[in-house]
Amino acid sequence: MNIFFRTFFKVALYVFAVIGIVFTAVFFGMRFGVFNVRGSIASRNQFFGGSLNPNTSTPACTDTEPSCDWNGTPEWQAISGGLAKDQAVIRLVSEETGVSARMIAAVVIPEQTRFFTSNRDIFKSYFEPLKLLGSLTQFSLGVSGIKQETAADIEKYASDPSSPFYPGEGMSALLAYAPGASHDTELYNRLTDTKDRRYQYLYTALFIKEIESEWQRSGYDISQKPEAVVTLFNLGFQASHPNANPQVAGAPITTGGKTYAYGELGSQFYYSNELADIFP
Repeated sequence: MNIFFRTFFKVALYVFAVIGIVFTAVFFGMRFGVFNVRGSIASRNQFFGGSLNPNTSTPACTDTEPSCDWNGTPEWQAISGGLAKDQAVIRLVSEETGVSARMIAAVVIPEQTRFFTSNRDIFKSYFEPLKLLGSLTQFSLGVSGIKQETAADIEKYASDPSSPFYPGEGMSALLAYAPGASHDTELYNRLTDTKDRRYQYLYTALFIKEIESEWQRSGYDISQKPEAVVTLFNLGFQASHPNANPQVAGAPITTGGKTYAYGELGSQFYYSNELADIFP
């Protein structure tokens, strides 16, 4: 009996040791950028025409049917599961900023899709089975791929009433730093923290709010137009030119054997019934 228990405990110890090594490797890989995907810049100014229609069916990709819509892919299953896990913090940020939780999710989805399709081995072995969102830690940061300089602009506009992007009173307080904090270090930590993603979603929401504020001041309400909001999130503040006919555009993302523009993929989600129960 003693031999049996000693053998059992040795086997159990080896199993847990292997699990620990795997998760430690993944943690440090994510922390130091091994699993990162660099944001695509070359094609971001290519504009795509055509109307965006809600998906009425969601055929899944299979070995015999390798081509499918975005919401039939394994990547979507992982992303939707990750967003469901983050729904509480997304709703909190939505309440704090007044930005639609569904619009926040629509911005995150293309970046996550690009991350997963560019890192297939890591996706298949880690993110897919655990239904987690990836947090980028190099160049573009966090769940939505915000660059550190963009986050600094978000902070600047939030505290400048003379800026066309000014989102209104109270928003800058959400981004306040503790006295004596190192700004650049703290900002990086905010955007890459995998245990608490509130700031990642907060900066995402405030970018959206600042873009919507600029367009509102010009007489255009885009708060329910993801083709404009998601596209501009990808292209940046400098590409924002309020007009009556915003076009869907952005970096090309291929998933399920089909290629979408960044803004198109976010819009497809926004107008669909996917996750409507938690992000109406």
